[in-house]
Amino acid sequence: MLGKLLSLASIAVVSAALTLSAAEARSLDQIIQSGTIKVGVNPNFPPMSSYGDTNEFQGFDIDVGNKIAEALGVKAEFVPTETAQRVPFLVADQIDISLGALTRSAERAKLIDFTVPLHTESMAVLTTDKVAATKWTDLDTDMVTLVNMRGNWSVDFLKDKLPKSKVLLVESNADTVRAIAQGRADALVENVDFFMSFTKNYPDVKWKTLNDTIFTNYDCIGVSKGNEGLRAFLNTLLFDLHSNEYINTTWVKWYGSPMLKPVVPNPFF
Repeated sequence: MLGKLLSLASIAVVSAALTLSAAEARSLDQIIQSGTIKVGVNPNFPPMSSYGDTNEFQGFDIDVGNKIAEALGVKAEFVPTETAQRVPFLVADQIDISLGALTRSAERAKLIDFTVPLHTESMAVLTTDKVAATKWTDLDTDMVTLVNMRGNWSVDFLKDKLPKSKVLLVESNADTVRAIAQGRADALVENVDFFMSFTKNYPDVKWKTLNDTIFTNYDCIGVSKGNEGLRAFLNTLLFDLHSNEYINTTWVKWYGSPMLKPVVPNPFF
């Protein structure tokens, strides 16, 4: 999700998965015959996925999960899967696929398989017209206050890369955007795709993102190791969903703006 560098948290996920006895993953045919696909989603990550007013799941991942189920001719069974549970749940065959902004990484690839990318997440700068910076390195000045969330890996990353800037730490995604809107901070340097939906709460603020993207990571659908039939189906479906703009349209529906770096469909997956 928000962490992109190998950290103690990601190592813990790998270790937890290794302690689980791997079960036999359900094949594509078995999923179709059962009439249900078990989809792991993060219940506390709006608008990716969360509980709505009627206690039903809603969000980008929910729309995608239902689209996958529709293509299979089955129903989607959404399984609440916190960030640290995504890989272990796949290893233990408690879910058939994992969504939840699952970033492709070499460490995770030792334990599970990935489809082609579902979406991206780009580390970049969210700010306002009050800030004259054109590059993220322009923020390395004591005239700029960067806002971030306590505990984020990016706090230490930015202390190293932008040591002159001041830092304001808050508790949630919504708090970071609120701090900029209220003038207590000047900019957020993070995977800004996940923060854009909060800007609509402050329509009088002239928001902007800098075109100077720091890096982009690719988030895929996770499947159990060696489940090639299911992965091949999902790859084919994702190419279609990217080609017909379903993914991008659904992203804008939930996040309010396009991905900074959309996935470019490639037939040679």
